[in-house]
Amino acid sequence: MDVLLPEGWKKGKGYSHGMAETIEPGDKVIMLGGLIGWNGQEEFESDDFIDQCRQTLENVVAVLEKAGAKPTDVMSMTWYITDKAECLARQKELGAAYRATMGDHYPAMAMVEVKALMEDRAKVEIETRAVVKAS
Repeated sequence: MDVLLPEGWKKGKGYSHGMAETIEPGDKVIMLGGLIGWNGQEEFESDDFIDQCRQTLENVVAVLEKAGAKPTDVMSMTWYITDKAECLARQKELGAAYRATMGDHYPAMAMVEVKALMEDRAKVEIETRAVVKAS
């Protein structure tokens, strides 16, 4: 298995940002851990929900690229959010941030409101699964 760590990112403490494994006949399965809305240096640049969603999606794309994948290879995403009401109130902004990062590819998704995330300032965490088909 390949550990996915984009250039310049800090290594996770006790976890990997993503893993990839090539399976028969050469397809690659990619599993990304729950990525959050901080930058590659583990610093939050904003406490705004939409800003954190955008950064989280940019992080997803960066880790996917490390595995040779792109947003259209994503099969499913599980979103964990800390404020359902804010998410619902800002759906148009969230949709714009999603499309700006992931394009018009809409994989299977689930969104779950949680009491808190492991990083106190985090408002969103996204777990992602992708498959890159052999050429």
